[in-house]
Amino acid sequence: MDYVERVREQWAEQLPGLDTSAAEVTARLRRISGLLDAQVDAVLADREVTRPELDVLAALRRTGRPLRAGEVTTMTGAPGASITKRLDRLERAGLVARTVLERDRRGVVVELTDAGRALVDDVFPHQVALEHRALADLSDADRATLARLLAVVLRRVDPADH
Repeated sequence: MDYVERVREQWAEQLPGLDTSAAEVTARLRRISGLLDAQVDAVLADREVTRPELDVLAALRRTGRPLRAGEVTTMTGAPGASITKRLDRLERAGLVARTVLERDRRGVVVELTDAGRALVDDVFPHQVALEHRALADLSDADRATLARLLAVVLRRVDPADH
């Protein structure tokens, strides 16, 4: 019996008429995500960067170009105020630089510094390896099926087109 089965069993005792069958998927997704996040946090611990800050750095790295703060907000799904705080912290740490656009003095773009790029290039492969280990017991066909089914669910709950 795994964690989710125990939780469903407890809910069945407390609220016997409640259908918790969706938790077979959703609670497992949350549990897996939380456990993987904790493992990434451990990789980041000595680098003085949080996982949400890594999300910002990774968004900048994978696009390969400077971004407006609003674009970072859209790409990470984090609130604008949180992105501003993360960018402030990352700028102080020398991992990103902000530049005022010449043509529009109100516009500011954010880009990775060499140190920020190096950090992402060092840490991201660790994250990918953790994800591969999590899926190691699935065949390629099972992984493809799972990915396809999760994409259906994601399209249902995520209105944004990233």
